[in-house]
Amino acid sequence: MRYGAMNFPVTPVLTEIDTFARMGFDYLELAMDPPMAHHSVLAGARKAISQALEENGLGLVCHLPTFVSTADLTESIRRASVQEMHQSLAVAADLEAAKVVLHPSMAGGMGAFVMDTVKGYLFDFLSTMVTAAERLGMSICLENMFPRYRIGVEADDFDEIFSTFPSLRMTLDTGHANIDDARGKRLKTLVQRFGSRIDHVHVSDNRGRVDDHLAVGLGTVRFADLVTHLKAAEYDGTMTLEIFDENRQMLVDSRERMKALFLEHSR
Repeated sequence: MRYGAMNFPVTPVLTEIDTFARMGFDYLELAMDPPMAHHSVLAGARKAISQALEENGLGLVCHLPTFVSTADLTESIRRASVQEMHQSLAVAADLEAAKVVLHPSMAGGMGAFVMDTVKGYLFDFLSTMVTAAERLGMSICLENMFPRYRIGVEADDFDEIFSTFPSLRMTLDTGHANIDDARGKRLKTLVQRFGSRIDHVHVSDNRGRVDDHLAVGLGTVRFADLVTHLKAAEYDGTMTLEIFDENRQMLVDSRERMKALFLEHSR
């Protein structure tokens, strides 16, 4: 298993690279959001970022922008959001990212009342992204989201998406799967149904209501069960600790807890 950490986009990327290297992580997951990690900023600092990653022995996974609206009902907003995604994908390719994480489109605003329209926009968007990624020789890992997204939440959502886009892989997000699912059924189903497609994992905890990004063990995610399911699926890839705590030691503590769980399962 290779363990990574995600930058805080308000902090300069080079600072984050130095921090995560000193903490013993294997790679940086680069959240490509403004102000400090927008694709325009990253493009201008590409050589310095690549050099810093190499000097620190860190790999790179890129997380495409989070705060955009690729299925917005307002065409100008939707088009601008899709353009941001494509420009970010191109920069991720220039940075030689091993893979990119992508959120499905969210059914925001009045979108909840016209789901067929939103779904059509999502599939159009995915089609253009998959085509671009294949041309760049990149792998897209589509992330499962929480119920407020309305799309890309349940296993059935991904059945249709993956059958339409066979080259897509999955990012399994433990925190998202745990929201409004206290028994852990959604997380278990996602792993069991798509184990062979999971190419990346996001680890964080929460109490089942909001995406708190807590340290492992501070919420209700059943991590021991998760490890059992991942081992059964023979998963041994990248695992990003998405712990958003001012105390960065929580990242290290969570990584060590996950390592201990995998070790315990191997005995």
